[in-house]
Amino acid sequence: MTRLTLAIPSKGRLKEQTEDWLAGIGHPVRQIGGERGYTAEITGLEAEVRLLSAREIAEGLIEGSLHFGVTGEDLLHDLSPDGPEDFRVVRRLGFGPADVVVAVPQAWLDVDTMADLEAAGAAFRKAHHRRLRVATKYLRLTRRYFAQKSVGEYRLVESAGATEAAPSTGTADVIVDITTTGATLRANGLKILSDGVILSSQASLAQSLKADWSGSADAAKTALLRAISGLDHFS
Repeated sequence: MTRLTLAIPSKGRLKEQTEDWLAGIGHPVRQIGGERGYTAEITGLEAEVRLLSAREIAEGLIEGSLHFGVTGEDLLHDLSPDGPEDFRVVRRLGFGPADVVVAVPQAWLDVDTMADLEAAGAAFRKAHHRRLRVATKYLRLTRRYFAQKSVGEYRLVESAGATEAAPSTGTADVIVDITTTGATLRANGLKILSDGVILSSQASLAQSLKADWSGSADAAKTALLRAISGLDHFS
């Protein structure tokens, strides 16, 4: 019989806020093994609770090894090959906000939109015989958004460190990164394009659409959804 698995962030402010939210809907959790433990007990719900990184939670939801998890929407959308076929956002939780954005050097006075970026890319390629380099950790999100905006004059550079520093160090010309206030981008001489917000993300409770929902997992799912919405019946 399949038991429901629920994953929450393993540390930091997101962990605390998630625990507060779960307690607020009547399902407080208690970490097993103290602060170093990676499992928890949850009151009033037949479920196994795992403490994982936000990325591990998104990966588990997408592949179906987790039933529910609290993670950032940015990770869910970027890591999912099939998008809506892999997961469903059940509830946006109102904390952990951040935007995934396209940013260019402030010195590029004539580049303010994605259309401007495409034009600049064509001119750049003609002058320098190479495409604009776009540094990012969000490869799928970037490809999808650039295609949506008909931007093709670029190549991706996968970022392994501080993405916002890529233009100043010469490893890239443009970046796609996550930001809360934009202060770090401005401090690094960058500006967000006027239509360059790819995704407004926040911490969300998401449900896997590929997990095994047989046995007790389905009953626990109904109990959790009832606690969230206050309704007695769910489709």
